Amino acid sequence: MRKKRPYGGIQPGIKWGPFTMRVPGVHVGFSWSIAIQGAFLSLATGGALAPLMMEFFAIPFEVAWSMLAIQLFWVWSQTLLFGDAYTAGWITPALPLIIVFLGGFTPGPEAVQAMIAVTLVVSVLFLFFGLTGLGEKFNTIIPTTLKAGIIMGAAIAAFQSELDRVQELPFTLISAWIVVLVLMFSIPFSRLPNTKIKVLMVSNAILAGFIVSAIVGIASGELAFNIEWGIFVPQIGELLATTSPWGVGWPSLSMIIASIPISIMVYVLVFGDLLVADTLLKEANKARKDETIDVNHTRTHISLFIRNIGQMFTGGVLIPLHGAMWTGIQVFVIERYKSSKKAMDSIFTGTINWYLLALPLVFLTPMIGIMLPLLPVALSLTLLLTGFACAYVAMGMVTDNVSRGLALAIGMLTAIQGPAWGIGAGVLLYFILIGKKRIYEPSSEEDEQKSA
Repeated sequence: MRKKRPYGGIQPGIKWGPFTMRVPGVHVGFSWSIAIQGAFLSLATGGALAPLMMEFFAIPFEVAWSMLAIQLFWVWSQTLLFGDAYTAGWITPALPLIIVFLGGFTPGPEAVQAMIAVTLVVSVLFLFFGLTGLGEKFNTIIPTTLKAGIIMGAAIAAFQSELDRVQELPFTLISAWIVVLVLMFSIPFSRLPNTKIKVLMVSNAILAGFIVSAIVGIASGELAFNIEWGIFVPQIGELLATTSPWGVGWPSLSMIIASIPISIMVYVLVFGDLLVADTLLKEANKARKDETIDVNHTRTHISLFIRNIGQMFTGGVLIPLHGAMWTGIQVFVIERYKSSKKAMDSIFTGTINWYLLALPLVFLTPMIGIMLPLLPVALSLTLLLTGFACAYVAMGMVTDNVSRGLALAIGMLTAIQGPAWGIGAGVLLYFILIGKKRIYEPSSEEDEQKSA
């Protein structure tokens, strides 16, 4: 029998330490529509990691897919075991930066050790700032222009990576890009009447991109599907031997030191995600008075520490790292939650059900047969949307011409030379061009006069 929530209260669950576990069917209801969408998109986008793991860690597809199964559990744990009201995911904006960082190491054990170093430093930052509560203060110390430069670096690196990939599957990828960008960002499309078909398409923009890319890929001969029936057996032994400290050993001190600049960048990106999540959940709290959504950054930081360390020891290091929120899906869940209690009883009905079917389906070979040809599309869409979103966020953070130019310079240095160059040169240029303390912020009119 399901436990009922008092009006205006927090959704019931099993308390353990600072965390709360909520079991589907006991503490939250089932939502098969959310679970089915979540399963397909989680496997499709999660599968985008497989090509990266194969490239940088020099592992076969079977080992990379085994990692996907384990990381799905750790992603789900954020809401299922630890009690956050987030539709958890990776630190997606960090993905392009990490790709640049790993490009400086030999594929195989050396690149794995470099990723272990990043995982260790970022996890320590999560634990330190979570226990001390200094995360917000640290975030305010970093000038907005430097943050914009870091985010711009992620955008540039993301677009760079797609210039080569599009040459391999031009018709497939470009068709997927057009569909997703139109549905998610097109101004003319957004002005069309909000019919049921339009709302359905926008809510499933990524899924629509996959469907169109599959049709175009088959028609153009760029994609071919080979579906077999069976059960996938995870290659846990080989996975741990090739992608974890158990097999490749610990990174050297010099490697850990080299990972500090990118780790700081990653933490800045994570805290930005948390601020966005706070805004979304506050809007949800205003719309639904029947439930109080508990937000606790200390809990989130500690759970992110556990997720990343747990992933490293049980399923190998994860290239984008575990993050608090899958932004697009968080928006989808919250919008449905805000519509009515009938549509979604609790916020956790959405966040927990999203991953409910993904874990069992990841072991079915027919699903792998469907996903395998679409993995390049999944990776491409992930990086494209990351780049697009990071670009407009970075541009919106700076308000004068000097800051815009500096953000672009930091972004270029980060994407081309690496995070150490980006953060080092960025701090130096900030003090040279802007100074320790900005005395006067010019208006947009004065900016235009100066630029003229």
